[in-house]
Amino acid sequence: MKHTFPNFRNAKILVIGDLMLDSFYYGTANRISPEAPVPVVNVERLEDLPGGAGNVAMNIASLGANSSVCGIAGQDSAAKILQQRLNAVGVDCVFHQSATVGTIIKRRVISNHQQLLRMDFETPFASDEWLNLKALIEPLIAKSSVIVLSDYGKGTLADPQYWINLAKQHQVQVLVDPKGQDFAKYRGADLITPNMSEFEAVVGKVTSEADLINKAQKLIEQLDINALLITRSEHGMSLIRKDEPEFHLPAIAKEVADVTGAGDTVISTLAATLAAGEDLEKAVTLANVAASIVVSKLGTATVSGPELQLEYERHQGENNTDHSIAGVVTAEQLKLAVEQAKQRGEKVVFTNGCFDILHAGHVSYLQQARAQGDRLVLAINTDESVTKLKGIGRPINSADRRLAVLAGLESVDWVTCFEGDTPEALLREIQPDILVKGGDYDKKGVVGWEIVEGYGGEVRVMGMTPNCSTTAIVEKINQGK
Repeated sequence: MKHTFPNFRNAKILVIGDLMLDSFYYGTANRISPEAPVPVVNVERLEDLPGGAGNVAMNIASLGANSSVCGIAGQDSAAKILQQRLNAVGVDCVFHQSATVGTIIKRRVISNHQQLLRMDFETPFASDEWLNLKALIEPLIAKSSVIVLSDYGKGTLADPQYWINLAKQHQVQVLVDPKGQDFAKYRGADLITPNMSEFEAVVGKVTSEADLINKAQKLIEQLDINALLITRSEHGMSLIRKDEPEFHLPAIAKEVADVTGAGDTVISTLAATLAAGEDLEKAVTLANVAASIVVSKLGTATVSGPELQLEYERHQGENNTDHSIAGVVTAEQLKLAVEQAKQRGEKVVFTNGCFDILHAGHVSYLQQARAQGDRLVLAINTDESVTKLKGIGRPINSADRRLAVLAGLESVDWVTCFEGDTPEALLREIQPDILVKGGDYDKKGVVGWEIVEGYGGEVRVMGMTPNCSTTAIVEKINQGK
């Protein structure tokens, strides 16, 4: 099945929320100030970018969709810069310019790709200031396919219910990027997108995957909303819907440069994809890909349509019949993913090992293993277990690095780290269709063979590429010292 990419051209999204200007001072820091124990930054470049709701609108426009942004700004130069930057990328600006407060500004000092300092300039709006937006926004509601409420707790969205009810009258979907511990103010929205800490602040500590799903379903019922998308950092995203199975996507392994604005990118991609007529699972999948792109960039960054399409197609194979993406998962997340794969009639293959230094033999073996079925699960030993098996000085690469590298292989669907010295507990938990191991022994030499055959699965032994060994590579390196 060929996965199609959304046509964002006719998508129309209205963003309502807190406006701010993000200013970045870039320079070099080579000495400590004689006045105080702080670095002296020689500023070489200044960059002003829309932040908050402005960044959401800019992300939408960057994808190629039509966006308008409405919010409160001051009567100052920052408001002019904000409008100029937004207009330059095709965003329509509908500002109420307050006579009493200035535009919110966040200034960041960055040196050697590190943020050293952030300075915030903001004065709270009057509690009734948002009422001035009614006459500006109401004519735009009916022209929009999706509305995004981008709440940073600054006062623009003092009464989200007003906009949610108005959108319902016009049968327009409402997505909310929430703020604070009172989600009741978003009652009736179509989708709310808290991160894990925001979610736990509302429902309490989450102790397991089952607990997360249970708490999310209760919150959906309490708030009369259609869905929750919980963004979980290195654990990916979980979409929980009323009366539907949960949909989990693992994080796409990438080196993180800056998480600034990642939440804006997620909700922007969701909004643009839904406004383009795609379903929610497709929207979440694209949002996950977009988030992986933006966190690899420094500063308040955006993702372009072609950039997203290229990365999306790179992660989608011709044989995938759903929107799931390969990545690092916990044992509980893996169990859910395998259950869903089996429900789709897919054959799940399992293999395991240390995979300390990835070499040609590993790559060839994993390609052979993947060819045995539709999905490949790769489980790796913990660092402690590798040391027990291989001796002092191993592993060369820690578990998090091994997971990141293996998740990038096209042949691997899900990669996880199992506790203990063998994967027997994990095999009992997920019950793969086929257990594969490389070596020159029969199947009864494979750890866990009796477990797999006990529930009706298969065990297959595959050949290894000759003259390829991590131990040999390490010894060769040591000889060269």
